[in-house]
Amino acid sequence: MTGSGTASYRRLSVSERRAQLITAALGLFAHRAPEDVSLDDVAAAAGVSRPLVYRYFPGGKQQLYEAALRSAADDLELCFAEPAAGPLTGRLAAVLDRYLAFVDEHDAGFSALLQGGSVAETSRTAAVVDEVRRAAAAEILRHLSVPDPGVRLRMMVRTWITAVEAASLIWLDEEKRPPLPELRDWLVDHFVALLLATGASDPQTAAVARAALAGEPAEGPVGDLARRVVPMVEEAGHLL
Repeated sequence: MTGSGTASYRRLSVSERRAQLITAALGLFAHRAPEDVSLDDVAAAAGVSRPLVYRYFPGGKQQLYEAALRSAADDLELCFAEPAAGPLTGRLAAVLDRYLAFVDEHDAGFSALLQGGSVAETSRTAAVVDEVRRAAAAEILRHLSVPDPGVRLRMMVRTWITAVEAASLIWLDEEKRPPLPELRDWLVDHFVALLLATGASDPQTAAVARAALAGEPAEGPVGDLARRVVPMVEEAGHLL
């Protein structure tokens, strides 16, 4: 007969236990650099023993860190998945909302991930980070509807992704200021400005810019940016 105070127990499968340990590790790596997290910390967070952690990750903390990084990278790549419908700036804003929410949730871990220098950093972890960047660039180019992008357009997109990363790190260093919606809108403006500046000297990007602008509403982000920028240029009349 089972007493009413006996807790129910279900033995986890190998995949479930690994997922549990990775989730516990991610929670710790989100707010502490990898070198500041021990296997004892992970075991305590997961409510298991240290030997059990080693059973599933015999390579120790490095193997667990790489597994956690792979999981976080998968989540980051999903941030860039957005249906190709509606104005381009609206799609970019949706992507940035998810990306910046990830940054906000994983603050210290995100900094350690992108800035490098961690004792846990290896060629494998660097490859995972680079994979996220390349996947993000591929998704943005997909939204631009260019099957065979030239070098200028590819460089422009990758430059913007680098700027998004840098702005995210600076935002964390600035105690998460300005508010996320302002940061998102500023980064959308950056994309539009880069697209137009690149299109001024690259015919392929110019065609992409014209197509993108044609789908933007007059009262949308691009129109608002133009209304803010044009007066500044007109004031410097000698430039026109």
